[in-house]
Amino acid sequence: MKGSYARGNVDETAAAPGTRAERRERATSDTRTGILDAARSAILADGYAALSTRRVADLAGVPLSQIHYHFGSKRQLVLAVLAAENARLLERQSEMYDAPDPLWVRWDRACDFLDIDLQSGYVRILQEMIAAGWSDAEVAASVREMLSGWFVLLADVARREQERGTDLGPFTPEEVGAMMGIPFIGAETMLLAGMPEDVLPARSALRKVGSVLRGLTDGGGRPA
Repeated sequence: MKGSYARGNVDETAAAPGTRAERRERATSDTRTGILDAARSAILADGYAALSTRRVADLAGVPLSQIHYHFGSKRQLVLAVLAAENARLLERQSEMYDAPDPLWVRWDRACDFLDIDLQSGYVRILQEMIAAGWSDAEVAASVREMLSGWFVLLADVARREQERGTDLGPFTPEEVGAMMGIPFIGAETMLLAGMPEDVLPARSALRKVGSVLRGLTDGGGRPA
């Protein structure tokens, strides 16, 4: 089978550790994870608008009823996919920005992650849901909540830099966080749209922001 169905694939006579209830809970979790993985693959292949829950069920190897049991609707399924990806990447970024390295080093790492996230499909799913949120208030609210986590993280990074003695000039930490995050969202949009580098050199522009940060933090003035 392509996936694992919570009840059909559980051998309750096997010598698996835990009680029957615990084994059933693990099987249910496995089924949910399999559906999320299948949905992610389908979104990357077909896009949100063309996504079919029946196709997701086929890819996951579960009855269509399991999609509705675990997620309720196509919209909730896609939001669950996005939330899982978002939580994973937010944890990654938090660990990166918590590192003791200079801010410009951490910025460079964020630039490294740009293409990784584009290739992983996370950015595609996020942008699809941003667009869907323009006409769906529930989707918009979920996307706002997810993106807020990123901007809160970036504002905290700026606040810690300020506490270490970095002069933020006229900007609040929240404004610095906005200036750090918005360029990446804009760059991702343009790169997904296929904007050529000679017209919009998004990657090199973001890299040079790191050079500016290095000059300000290491040299105390002009960028290196």
